[in-house]
Amino acid sequence: MRLMDEVEKEENKVVEEVQIQDQWCPVVNAGFSSPKKFVIVGYALTSKKIKSFMQPKLEGLARNKGIHFVAIDQSRPLSEQGPFDIVLHKLSCKEWRQVLEDYRQSHPEVTVLDPPDAIQHLRNRQHMLQAVAELNFSDSYGKVGVPRQLVIKKDASTIPELVNRAGLNLPLVAKPLVADGSAKSHELSLAYERYFLQKLEPPLVLQEFVNHGGVLFKVYIVGDAIKVVRRFSLPDVSKWEHSKDAGIYRFPRVSCAAASADDADLDPSVGELPPRPLLEKLATELRWRLGLRLFNLDMIREYGTRDRFYVIDINYFPGYGKMPEYEHIFTDFLLNLGHGKYKKKSG
Repeated sequence: MRLMDEVEKEENKVVEEVQIQDQWCPVVNAGFSSPKKFVIVGYALTSKKIKSFMQPKLEGLARNKGIHFVAIDQSRPLSEQGPFDIVLHKLSCKEWRQVLEDYRQSHPEVTVLDPPDAIQHLRNRQHMLQAVAELNFSDSYGKVGVPRQLVIKKDASTIPELVNRAGLNLPLVAKPLVADGSAKSHELSLAYERYFLQKLEPPLVLQEFVNHGGVLFKVYIVGDAIKVVRRFSLPDVSKWEHSKDAGIYRFPRVSCAAASADDADLDPSVGELPPRPLLEKLATELRWRLGLRLFNLDMIREYGTRDRFYVIDINYFPGYGKMPEYEHIFTDFLLNLGHGKYKKKSG
């Protein structure tokens, strides 16, 4: 009996050693082999996000850098999976948010990208741009604000009067109040006639339309990294041809559906990217105010100006697959995040 106990203990010891070794890999440096910790990233993403983000090139580059992506099984308790160094997620259901909050409390050593409460703040367009508005951001490189807007929660018949009281100028961009990532939440309407405003469907947000030369700047933020791309957007109002009896025009997801404008022959006054120092300062402020590390900004430059910018939308964990060199930027971010944590722990 004692012999069997000793054998069982020895087998358990071997299993534990194998599990520990599985998280380490030998790295050859100047002819010597030294252990390097893998960064284990658990991910819980929608099927659409997995298809666009978890590309073979990303996973291959991650493996070469010592990053292992592990799919989280949503049918099992999260605390029974792992161990993880980082949890990467984009699921919006209430149950998942609670699972993550509980996990964060019981596993403070794991970095959750990003905190569920912070993400939830961006799902309501009434509050989404509040952080930018409160900044009153202005420096020698330019000024950043938000368009004047009005929230309509119900009763479309009152919209014309409410718009009049708020002093908003037509045309107005109408956006669904809830930004949950669905196709419907990205649908836009452009309203030219005050009478037709009552045909809109609350709950929604009305923003004053700002002429911007038909070009939008998508500012991707991954930790400290910033990448900007140009996209074609809605044309300026003065160039828009519309019939007198319509009043409202509906659009699909404009910035997503539009072609890249990076290689287009644009007027420099329209296509010039926002100054880098301005973007770095803005990103630093918003990372802190929003409590997020993975998001993007939809920015426009007011037509006829060089340094007047507006943020018109903020998205959590956007379509990074459309961002040039996203594989290198994202893996570097995860690697630095993981290794920085180990240094902090060992220090």
